[in-house]
Amino acid sequence: MKLVVGFITYNNVSAKYLAYFLPSLKEALSLFKENEYSVLAFDNSDQLNHENRLALEFFEYKDKLRIRYCRTENNIGFGSAYNYLLAKAEKMKADYFLIINPDIVIEKKAIYNLLKTLKSNPELVAVSPKIKRWDFINFKKTNQIDSCGLTLKPGLKFYDLGQGEEDRGQYDKFDIIAPGGAAGLFRLNLLKKIKEKDAYFDPEFFMYKEDCDLAYRLQMKGLASKLVPSAILYHDRTAAFYKKSLGARLCNRWRKNRQIKEWSFYNQHLLYKKYFKKEPIYSQIIIFWQIFFLFIFSLIFEPYNLLQYKKLFSKKQLLTNIK
Repeated sequence: MKLVVGFITYNNVSAKYLAYFLPSLKEALSLFKENEYSVLAFDNSDQLNHENRLALEFFEYKDKLRIRYCRTENNIGFGSAYNYLLAKAEKMKADYFLIINPDIVIEKKAIYNLLKTLKSNPELVAVSPKIKRWDFINFKKTNQIDSCGLTLKPGLKFYDLGQGEEDRGQYDKFDIIAPGGAAGLFRLNLLKKIKEKDAYFDPEFFMYKEDCDLAYRLQMKGLASKLVPSAILYHDRTAAFYKKSLGARLCNRWRKNRQIKEWSFYNQHLLYKKYFKKEPIYSQIIIFWQIFFLFIFSLIFEPYNLLQYKKLFSKKQLLTNIK
């Protein structure tokens, strides 16, 4: 058995978390033999600082957890960075690959429980941990759900199951279509069924919703995933992110920078472009309404998003692999 853990760092955004993430990762991996796992880190930083590399090297020296460090000169995006790490894992003859964000702390038995479930259910392509909110500012683990995995509703609406709710075990037996982008353990010999042009993640999704695209392709291939409620992680998000009221959601969106809004707008429409014809008629009607709403909203409040239509209508080869 060979497990590869892969994570991506980016500028100061991730550097502040490494002092908490790395010790929790080491503790979780202490339940395995050293020859059973490897750890890969890809630094996507596009600023001239080396905080992430220095933090990784210091931890490796102090705590004796070997981390293979990779980087490029520019930010190549989430999907492309993970495609690189997955290719490295293939060369290492890995059986399982754990995608995980560094803004997470891991409970000791989380990875063990994920792997145990995946190994005992050979029909599964992936398993999702139960992720709860980590209040990083106050250094507090909460009982509020961040994600129990991805679900899909008509209109190509992807949701993190249970997000914002207090965990009472109410979603422990719910079906999911795939893990979310924050963390998930994948069986590589099944994941290869959606591989196309040497890529698992569609690189056209530079940032945001690449996990939704992967989840859709897994579902269309009939590849099942499952939530493992005994595998607990804690993920940092601001409390405002979880508020469901329209006012809170608009306020949260207003705080986001322009680049994030453009990525989100473009990638949501990219999902529509790729999979509209695969959806039933009632879902297509919802998609039409959502496109109209996003156009009007952007026209009034975020007109810079309209420039993304030019990119959308250009002829590009997109990964679908759902024939």
